[in-house]
Amino acid sequence: MAALSYATLGASGRPAVLFLHGFMGSSGDWREVLQAIGDEAFAVAVDLPGHGASLGLPPEVYAFEGAARAVIGVLNELGIDRASLVGYSMGGRLALYLALRHPERCSGLFLESASPGLRDAEERASRRAADEEKARRLESEDFETFLRDWYRQPLFASLARDEGLLRRTLEERRRNDPAELARSLRGMGTGSQPSLWEELSGLRVPALAVAGELDEKFVGISRRMAELGPCIEAATVPGVGHNVRAEARRRTPVC
Repeated sequence: MAALSYATLGASGRPAVLFLHGFMGSSGDWREVLQAIGDEAFAVAVDLPGHGASLGLPPEVYAFEGAARAVIGVLNELGIDRASLVGYSMGGRLALYLALRHPERCSGLFLESASPGLRDAEERASRRAADEEKARRLESEDFETFLRDWYRQPLFASLARDEGLLRRTLEERRRNDPAELARSLRGMGTGSQPSLWEELSGLRVPALAVAGELDEKFVGISRRMAELGPCIEAATVPGVGHNVRAEARRRTPVC
């Protein structure tokens, strides 16, 4: 039995699409997308370690390779040989890792605000220290304060300007277990991710790296990825920031 909780929609005989959410998200983040796809594909949305119902797992599952193998366990349980991978932020980083380290299980990539990690070892060490500080806050401080500080980061500035979207996002994130989020942050934060930059040229499936126009950092990352990976195309969505899908949804329905 797969270690991770997941939801499915569509006919199992259709092409498989696997959805991986971001930090503090869950499989429910993809509900509208799955409904829009309907029977066009066999859609699978996973709760990543420390999120949704995927709680209390062995320590190794919270690290990148362990999480990747747990996702493969879901594919195995469902009888899926290869799937197109769709990932947002942390989920996008894991999707890229899966495509590069387990290419036999991936038929395509859609990356939303995702990166191949940090190139420099010192930069990774600094980021791990920052992630550790956040993990300790999750374990010792008021979760509401942590959430509000998290969404005050410049990365989420455009989302925070929409009071309704921010309120709904906070309501969803309050469902998390802070101790489980701390485990996830230590194991799957950007500082703990192996740098995948040097491996991009070896990617052999079509990939689309999407970033919001207002998220200049990830617009730059997606374009650099496309320069290094012959199978990667970069796209920029106008008028939105890091959470491309949620911010675009406030203006137009998913279709």
